Amino acid sequence: MHRRLLIRPGAIGDCILSLPELEAARADYTEVWAQRAVLPLLRFADRMRAIADTGLDLVGVVPGAGVAALETFDSIYSWYGTQREEFREAVRHLPFTFFPALPPSRQGVARIEVPPVPIGDFAAIHPFSGSAKKNWPLENYRALAETIGMPVKWCAGPEESLADAVRIDDLYQLGCWLAAARVYIGNDSGVSHLAAAVGTPVVAIFLSTDPRIWAPRGPQVRVLENPSLSDVRNAVELIARR
Repeated sequence: MHRRLLIRPGAIGDCILSLPELEAARADYTEVWAQRAVLPLLRFADRMRAIADTGLDLVGVVPGAGVAALETFDSIYSWYGTQREEFREAVRHLPFTFFPALPPSRQGVARIEVPPVPIGDFAAIHPFSGSAKKNWPLENYRALAETIGMPVKWCAGPEESLADAVRIDDLYQLGCWLAAARVYIGNDSGVSHLAAAVGTPVVAIFLSTDPRIWAPRGPQVRVLENPSLSDVRNAVELIARR
């Protein structure tokens, strides 16, 4: 039995963009090491571990640390350590294949299967991201919510300040909730990628990053760069017709 390890660090959106590539790399036994938050989304794997629990950060820093666990695999595909010379030197004797952090330009569309749910008559809005410079102003989202002609349910992470927002820490469960929305609206964020991956129509707003690289992918995704309020409202009206 071929034992393969996939090591994929990075934020939520990075990992979701990589899902087609990760799934295509499955072997007889597949283990994935990734950030703790994304583990519930890696449902194709035989085993999942948080990178923080593996000792990987000590490889190449503390002599011999963390290497024994890596030696149990027949092949290792890694998006971790590509730019760390001391790491690469410490694992030179192991069956590593390294990949760049940026997602391939011709990668497939990520798909996360969730149980079928009735489509609700509401828009889900997540007005945050991992960087303030990516965020369309909150007052714009509030103005949008008043004009799109359907109820709005706001969602936010545990550290994001937004009164009356839906907060679901488990990303798979959050994906199940997003799948019921008629449309999702948000910034360049991991939640936007999650909404697209579960099949919800998405309007994604990009302000400072390159959507050719980082945009959610799929037939029901509309990406807007530096849009006006009317641009977003029109996109929502068109894509929400399902």
